[in-house]
Parts: sequence; C-alpha cells; structure tokens
Amino acid sequence: MAIELGEPDHPDIRDGVRALCARFSGAYWRAHDRDRTYPGEFVQALTEAGYLAALIPEDYGGSGLPLSAAAAILEEIHASGGNGAACHAQMYTMGTILRHGSAEQKRRWLPDIAAGRLRLQAFGVSEPSSGTDTLSLTTTARRDGDHYVIHGQKVWTSRAEHSDLMLLLARTTPRDRVTRKGEGLSVFVVDLRTATVGDPPPVVIRPIRTMINHATTEVFIDGLRVPADNLIGEEGKGFRYILDGMNAERILIAAECLGDARWFIDTARRYANERRVFGRPIGQNQGIQFPIARAYAQAQAAALMVRRAAALFEAGRPCGAEANMAKLLASEASWAAADMCLQTHGGYGFAEDYDVERKFRETRLYQIAPISTNLILAYLAEHVLGLPRSY
Repeated sequence: MAIELGEPDHPDIRDGVRALCARFSGAYWRAHDRDRTYPGEFVQALTEAGYLAALIPEDYGGSGLPLSAAAAILEEIHASGGNGAACHAQMYTMGTILRHGSAEQKRRWLPDIAAGRLRLQAFGVSEPSSGTDTLSLTTTARRDGDHYVIHGQKVWTSRAEHSDLMLLLARTTPRDRVTRKGEGLSVFVVDLRTATVGDPPPVVIRPIRTMINHATTEVFIDGLRVPADNLIGEEGKGFRYILDGMNAERILIAAECLGDARWFIDTARRYANERRVFGRPIGQNQGIQFPIARAYAQAQAAALMVRRAAALFEAGRPCGAEANMAKLLASEASWAAADMCLQTHGGYGFAEDYDVERKFRETRLYQIAPISTNLILAYLAEHVLGLPRSY
C-alpha cells in the first residue's frame, strides 16, 4: 500500500522518478549526511534523465513541462526518502533569466543549464545584517565602463560550492536616492568558475556546517568585476524580478514537504504494523493509530492547496496567497508527520539506520526556509485579510 495525496498527476513522471530514486538507498543518503558531502551521483542521474530541465522550454533544450510536473518530480524524490534540496534550485533559479533576460542571455546560458553543462543553483540574496529584510541589503554594484564592480557579503547561499553560475542581488542605486523603496536593486549573473580564482580571489565561498546536509555557505565579495552584459533586465528592477519567481519556489518547496509527509506516514504505518509489543502490533493501539491518521488527514488537506496553487500558476492567474498558504500548510504537515513518525518509532527513531532522524532534521528546515512561517502569516494578514502592516 503506497501513501498517495490527492489524485496523483503526471503518473508517468512519478513512476520514472521513483525508479531512479530506487537506485539510491537510505544507506547512500546516510553516508552523505554523515560526511556532509554533496550527493553528486544522484544529481547527475537526475540531470541525465532530464528532470532538472523540466521547466526550461524545449527551444532551449529543456522539457517545457508545467510547474505541476516539476512539483511531482520533487515530491517523489522526497517520498522516496531522498532530498531534492541538493539540486532543486537548478530547476527554478533559471526562471529569472527565462522571464527577464535578453534573447542573447537566454541563448547563452539556458541550453547549457538544460543539458547540465552549467550549474545555476545558487542565488545570493540574504545578508548577515539584513536577513529577510531584502531592501536593506548592503552589497553594492557600481558601474565602471562596461563592467560593474561589486562589494559585499551574502549568507545562506546554498549550493554555491556546487554551482558554475550564481544569481546575485546587489544595490546599484543608494537607498536614499530611489523614489520607490523597491527600486535600486539589480540582478547579475556571476560566473563562479572565474570569480573564485586569484590571489586573493574576488569571491570567497565558505561552507556553513549545519544540522542537515544542505551545502549552504557564506559568500564574500571584494572588487568583483562583472560584465555589464550579465545584468538581467533593467538596472534597479531586480527586487521585482526576484519577487516574480517566489511563487514558483514556494509551490515547489511545498511539494517537497508533501513528499516528506508521505515518507513519514508510510514509514510510521509500516513500523506500527510490524512492531509487536505485549503480543500485538503497536498499530493496534489508538495511541499509535490516531497520530498517524491525523498526520495523514493534515497532509491530504495541504496537498489540496499545493495543487490549487500550481493550477493557478499554470493558468497565469494571481497565486501569491495560495503559493504562500501551500508552503505554510505543507511544511506544517511534514513537520507534524515527522514528529509523529519519530514518536511512533520510540528509541529506534533516533537510530541512524532507520533514516527517521535524518528526515526529521531535513524537513524541519522548511519552517524557516526559503521563507519563515511568520513572514507568510504576516503576508496573509496584511495582503489577504487587510490587517495593518506589522513590520
């Protein structure tokens, strides 16, 4: 019996992803988690199968699939016990180039991204002093002839060590000289293959060791020269460009959470049927049954919102509220399922070989990233419910 949420869409894609993931057992993920190493073999397998190019149009070598197909891919990775965070940004970070880049920029980068010859899966936005207050970032880009000279620092820039290119948000107009607070920020494509070379190099990437194997980093930038041709869209419009891609990101992360919830529920269900104490399966006890059933109901409800948000996105309709609610509800469903699964396993839930503690740590991230639960609630309160702005 497989745990499904809602009416599964894209069945052929889901079957293919499950078959691929079956080649990478729990032992594979445990080894990378233990050593904090990058699952390059898994990422390469996804690349060769074309899954990471799902959202890139066929004209540029991708599959041209809808967002719901990409969501199905990531959901199945997580439902299979894997972790798509190692490479999910390769699927959607290119959207900034696709939607706002010039024709020449699309021709220059998208085919190689689709083929996996270029990795674009890092986005330098957050900074130590500003966090989610993006408009207060202090990294600057100053025009100097046919280049921009960039100085600053980024933090929580995931996968920078495993990317060839990085999108970078920097201030091109001082904050006190803009007419609207959302203006003055610009997006650049940084070639990390050359930016990290030199003595000293203009870009230094330092890993941050965390409670999960997430390959996140700090990025220090000192005098980096970026060709003006690497500016995406118009100078000063970068904040709008990154906001434009956030709905897709939230929906895809929500799909990963659904996959985690499925894994936890199925793992708990199987263990509760197999584990015998006092002469009977522990799943016969309502104290075990009810939390599993509640987690299942919560995940089913979250799945409805994720599917709705994806449908609105694909129809080109406004979906900001739905995308945020999808991420909120799915992340809470996965965390509730994780807690339930650990409790169901008792002491064995803390043993590495069961994978519960690893997945428990991994799914906790989505209460905080890529946006915290509190910021989603603040958005809904202000923009949907009409309550006063709280920050």
